[in-house]
Amino acid sequence: MPGKTDDTHSDLTGSPECASSRFFGAARVQHPMQSFLVSTSVVGLAEIGDKTQLLSLVLAARYRKPIPIVLGVLAATLINHAASGALGAWLASVLRPGILNWAVVASFAVMAVWILVPDKLDDADSAVSKNTMGVFGTTAVTFFLAEMGDKTQIVTIALAARFHEFFGVVAGTTLGMMLANVPVIYLGHKFADRLPTKAVHVLAAIIFVVLGGLALRTALYPDAHPMF
Repeated sequence: MPGKTDDTHSDLTGSPECASSRFFGAARVQHPMQSFLVSTSVVGLAEIGDKTQLLSLVLAARYRKPIPIVLGVLAATLINHAASGALGAWLASVLRPGILNWAVVASFAVMAVWILVPDKLDDADSAVSKNTMGVFGTTAVTFFLAEMGDKTQIVTIALAARFHEFFGVVAGTTLGMMLANVPVIYLGHKFADRLPTKAVHVLAAIIFVVLGGLALRTALYPDAHPMF
């Protein structure tokens, strides 16, 4: 029957619109994993030698209770990065694509330079003392405050805006933070002193340059290389 043949033909070949929908649907399935892996690697490298990692070292040396310190770092990171990821995803939804593309380019360019600047703890960050909140509460509050305006927080915002993704980015940046901080909490200076901090930061800077270059290509040729 003609109708039958047309339906079968349509199912087998599909219109360009259907093919496009299937393509972008597949891309959305893969997108969270891509954002997760990139976020994990970038933040994990950026955290090496960062002031929050140094703070983890101070907390571990002062309290010598790794489990509540790890849980405090995890809680602070989840709250901070969830807010940062939400901000990045929101910016991606409200800003015009042209403005957002150039904002992402600028953020990655700044991070490529900023990551090469040695970090250190401020006196206020290093002067932690146990109080009525206990080790967990003290770690969570201190780490959360130290993370405000830090490299990894800015990276989380930029990545969420770049990938237009919340869960994959926040999960990846949180995992990256824990991969960098948990060994320091448990092993202390034995681990931290052996890290090739400069080499790690150069590698992270290269990654930011690559991400910035991809974002720049999108900004210059948005139709040929869409970001989202």
